[in-house]
Amino acid sequence: MSVQKQIKVYGDIRSGNCYKIKLAAEILGIPYEWQAIDVTSGETRSEWFLSKNPNGRLPIVELPGGDILAESNAILNYLAEGSLLLPQDRFKKAQVLQWQFFEQYSHEPYIAVSRYIQTLLGLPEERRAEHASKKAGGLSALGVMETQLAKTPFLIGEEFTIADISLYAYTHVAHEGGFSLEDFPAIRQWITRVQSIPGYVEMV
Repeated sequence: MSVQKQIKVYGDIRSGNCYKIKLAAEILGIPYEWQAIDVTSGETRSEWFLSKNPNGRLPIVELPGGDILAESNAILNYLAEGSLLLPQDRFKKAQVLQWQFFEQYSHEPYIAVSRYIQTLLGLPEERRAEHASKKAGGLSALGVMETQLAKTPFLIGEEFTIADISLYAYTHVAHEGGFSLEDFPAIRQWITRVQSIPGYVEMV
């Protein structure tokens, strides 16, 4: 079932999780209104925002009927339902979820957090040790992706899916967190393929 009416996206475009939603909506041709929120301003802890998402995190999507959906990968699945970005085959759909869980638990905690500390916060002295501690985990996650992408053009084979959007968001800016992609040629080639998808838009 496709999304027919305009939705409202609350997000900070510097956030990879928010960018996922913008990228998917653009590729799918889904009309949306973007409500910009500065993730570093504390606005997500305000009373009005917490009334929409008690978890106090971006992004959230407000649907035409007023329902609120949070968590970037859940939103991606909602937007992509019925499209080529979410396979109907039972096994392939499970593979999409597999990569999205990987992104949340084995990729984002290292690469996204490192980027937040280094680029958005300016690598403050009190968080340098934390930043350094993320290096091994981030490289390990990139290694897992490299192994798969050396075999297939996209994460679950020949088809571009929301699994690719989920992982692309922070991987293509991994250098902003201190992760060089020089030793990951398959990932670099995959980034180029993603950028050639019709409807693709830059992060900022």
